Amino acid sequence: MHDSLQKAVTRVLQPLVRLLLRHGVSHAEFSNWAKQAYVTEASTSFGINDKAPTVSRIAIVTGINRKEVKRIRELPSAVDTGMSKHNRAIRVVTGWLQDADYCDSRKRPRVLSYGNPDDSFNQLVKRYGGDVPARAMLDELARVGTVELRDGNVKLLHKGYVPHESETALLELFSVSACDLLTTLDHNITHTDNKRLQMSVAYDRVSTKGLEYFKTLSADKAMALLRELDSELSPFDADQNPGQTHAGEHRVGLGVYLIEDVAEQSTIGSGNGSATQSDKEISDGE
Repeated sequence: MHDSLQKAVTRVLQPLVRLLLRHGVSHAEFSNWAKQAYVTEASTSFGINDKAPTVSRIAIVTGINRKEVKRIRELPSAVDTGMSKHNRAIRVVTGWLQDADYCDSRKRPRVLSYGNPDDSFNQLVKRYGGDVPARAMLDELARVGTVELRDGNVKLLHKGYVPHESETALLELFSVSACDLLTTLDHNITHTDNKRLQMSVAYDRVSTKGLEYFKTLSADKAMALLRELDSELSPFDADQNPGQTHAGEHRVGLGVYLIEDVAEQSTIGSGNGSATQSDKEISDGE
C-alpha cells in the first residue's frame, strides 16, 4: 500500500515541482510550505469527536515536533487570494455570454457601453456582479486581459474569464482547479458510496491532425455543456437569487480540462492506429 501511495503521490507532485522550479522555488522553501499545509490540514480535518486538535495531537498526526507546530500555528493567517473577486468576474462574463439582453441575434456577446448607471455594461455588472462597482469590475477584467475599453465601449475578448495578462490570477485559478480535482479524487478513494462524478477519455497514439481536431471539438462541446449547466445551476445560487428560500449552502460545479502530452516511447509501435485496450483509456470514477 505504501509503495503504491508513494508512486501515486510522486507522480502527482511532478507537475507541481515543474511549476515551482520554473518560479525558482527551492526544495527547502517548498518543504516549509508543506509543513504549513500539514499543520493546517491536521488542524482542520483530524480532530477527535468534532473537537479541534491540540498541538500534541497535530504533532502526533503530522510527525512535526510540538515547538514547530506551535510556531506554524502562530504565523499570520494566509493572505486572501481574492478568489471571491474572481468568482464575481466569472459570473459577470458568464452572464455576458448567456443573457439575451447582452447578446446579439446570433447569441454572440455584444459590445457594451460603459459610463452612466443605465449603460449596458453597468447594468450587466449590477445584475451579475453583486455589490462590486462597475468601474472596479471593468478595471479587473481589463487588467487580466478579458475585456478591452475603447471610446466608452467594452468588448469581450475571450469566450470566458481567462486572465491571460495576470500571472497572479492564473496561479489563483490553478490552485482552485487543482484543489477541486484532488479533493474529488481523494473523496472517491475514501468513500465506498456516494462517489462524485469522475470521468475522462484519452488515447495515447493520436496523430497531430487528430490532436488539433480534438482540441477544437472538445473546446466547442465543453463550452456548450458548461453554458447549459450554468443556466441550470444559477437559479439555485443565493448570490444570483437573494430571495430564494432553499436551505443549505454548498459550493457545487463541474470542471473540464484537456489531456495533452507526448506519448511514452514504450507505447509507440507498428499498429494501424486503431484503439485497443492498451492504448485507449475511458475512466469512470463513479
